[in-house]
Amino acid sequence: MMKSKNNRRGGKGAQAGSRTDRREQPFSNRQSSPTPAAAVLRDLPVTKNEDYIAEIVGLGHDGEGVGRVNGFTLFVQGALPGEKVRVKVVKLKKQYGYAKLLDILEPSADRVDAPCPIYKQCGGCQLQHMSYEAQLRWKRQLVADNLERIGKLAVAGPGDAAREGILVHPTIGMDDPWRYRNKAQVPIGHGGPDMEGGLIAGFYAQGSHRIIDMEACLIQHEQNDDVVRAVKRVAGELGIRAYNEETGRGMLRHVVARYGFNTGEIMVVLITNGESIPHRDELVGLIREAVPGVTSICQNVNTQQTNVIFGDRTLVLWGRDVIYDTIGDIRFAISARSFYQVNPVQTEVLYRKALDFAALTGEEVVIDAYCGIGTISLFLAQRARNVYGVEIVGEAIDDARANAALNGIRNVQFETGAAEVVIPAWRQQGIAPDVIVVDPPRKGCDAALLETILEMRPERVVYVSCNPSTLARDLRVLEDGGYRTVEVQPVDMFPHTVHVECVIGIQRIDT
Repeated sequence: MMKSKNNRRGGKGAQAGSRTDRREQPFSNRQSSPTPAAAVLRDLPVTKNEDYIAEIVGLGHDGEGVGRVNGFTLFVQGALPGEKVRVKVVKLKKQYGYAKLLDILEPSADRVDAPCPIYKQCGGCQLQHMSYEAQLRWKRQLVADNLERIGKLAVAGPGDAAREGILVHPTIGMDDPWRYRNKAQVPIGHGGPDMEGGLIAGFYAQGSHRIIDMEACLIQHEQNDDVVRAVKRVAGELGIRAYNEETGRGMLRHVVARYGFNTGEIMVVLITNGESIPHRDELVGLIREAVPGVTSICQNVNTQQTNVIFGDRTLVLWGRDVIYDTIGDIRFAISARSFYQVNPVQTEVLYRKALDFAALTGEEVVIDAYCGIGTISLFLAQRARNVYGVEIVGEAIDDARANAALNGIRNVQFETGAAEVVIPAWRQQGIAPDVIVVDPPRKGCDAALLETILEMRPERVVYVSCNPSTLARDLRVLEDGGYRTVEVQPVDMFPHTVHVECVIGIQRIDT
């Protein structure tokens, strides 16, 4: 998983200034007592680079073990709750620190051997060392803890029938939690510093931009692995150079593979640093030969020195510009840059639960904020009188309209723009929703959209969340505005990672 690097220039400047000030003072003053911060760190019950025995009492939101040593908190990657471990302290703050796992003295009953050979190097998964049943329990607890701590909401579980509060159901998992991803976005690099070691392709090591070469990813569909291996091999044979993010030189930046689980169609997208690919026709021919059944080969041009994967221009090198897949009874056209849920099996579970919470009878008017390419909107349209979808990304709205036409669904209307702007305009046109569905990005709902929901006063709100902390924040706003959170259904869309999706049923208090 790619993470942005922190800009620490300000910190360095401040430190340099402090050193200059000290040099300008008399020698005797430079021997004064340590700064308050240094004194605090010196007085901590643990010391950097020393070994300790830690009791692991929980998991952090990034999947790291939360350990205690003499009452002090240490975050330990790879440790599990209930374990006693030996650790080495590597970094300290005033209130907590970070430690490296050295030995597991008393393992948890939930510990399993991670099947991926590069699991400890790759940053893509965080929980392969934890049994799947324990992962599901932890994800439910993560949601419940955020609702209580951030949202200040009372939570009840399946075994808390006598307790008043929001019912948080057990997490819905997968029968087979492997090979579930229909899309791979893999950076390309060279196998050695001299650029002569051949091409490598894999995911970034955790917290870095160092590529861990891989032959297979156990959460990707096998077809995506086939595509990545084929592109790496044939591009290397043709002498096509990988992009170097430090120099800005080189051609091939990423390969993106998309697979239609229910159609078997395959798309290959080459992200390039420029339009002119050396040996382009030969490259396309070799990819077609190496990946039987490929339906589409595209090129996306990105010449910017940025961490963003896609550029603005996409060209079709061979075949169609889209592949097709289905979720339930709805067929979707998926282009190179389309947003489409990466776990189609669990997506259908998620959307059917959203339909249940919407409680549609066929007479309702529904607004779908953050509608994307219309995935939820088209599900809702099967049971609603009218559905109105809004999305700020124009390309997504184009896809949504095309998908509605593809399925012959006519009781849905899509518009480009910010939800907090478009929805009030619809209100002025006399559109009064019975249900509003929101499926925001990780940052949660825009504050203006929440205010708009409270002003529109729909009977029900269905919230689809990918971030429990921003979910809890937004639920607090809705609860204070006259709504009651009824129940929460966590769905495991991303097994073996720390991510959890939820569907939340919310009711206006006076209905």
